[in-house]
Amino acid sequence: MAADERPLSPHLQVYRPQLTSVLSILHRATGMALAAGMLLLVWWLVAAAAGPEAFAAVQWFNGSILGRLLLLGFTWALCYHLCNGVRHLFWDAGYGFEIPDAYRSGWGAVVASSGLTLLVWIVGYAVRGG
Repeated sequence: MAADERPLSPHLQVYRPQLTSVLSILHRATGMALAAGMLLLVWWLVAAAAGPEAFAAVQWFNGSILGRLLLLGFTWALCYHLCNGVRHLFWDAGYGFEIPDAYRSGWGAVVASSGLTLLVWIVGYAVRGG
C-alpha cells in the first residue's frame, strides 16, 4: 500500500465529546488557570509588602466586578482540580474504572467542586461581613 493510499486516522470531528475526555481537558485547563491565577496571589502579596497604597490598589481591583469574577474562577479551578485529583487517586488505587463509575465520579467532581466553591464564597462573605 503506497503512502498516499493510507487511511487517515479519525480526528476530533469524528468523535463525540465524552464526559471523561471533557473532564480530562478541563483538568489540564484548570491546572493552567491555577498557574496563571498565582499571579494574582503574588501581586497581592507583593502589594502587601510594598505598602498601603499598593495594597489598596490591589484590594480595589479584587473588589471590582472583573476581580471578583477572576477570584471566583480561580476558586472554582482550585476546587475542581482538587476534586478531580482525588478522583485520580482512586484510579491510581485501582478503583472506578468501569464506565458507570467513571461517569459517576466525573459528575461528582463537577458537583463537589461547584458546591465547595459556593461554600468557600459563603464562608468568605460571612467572615468578611459583607
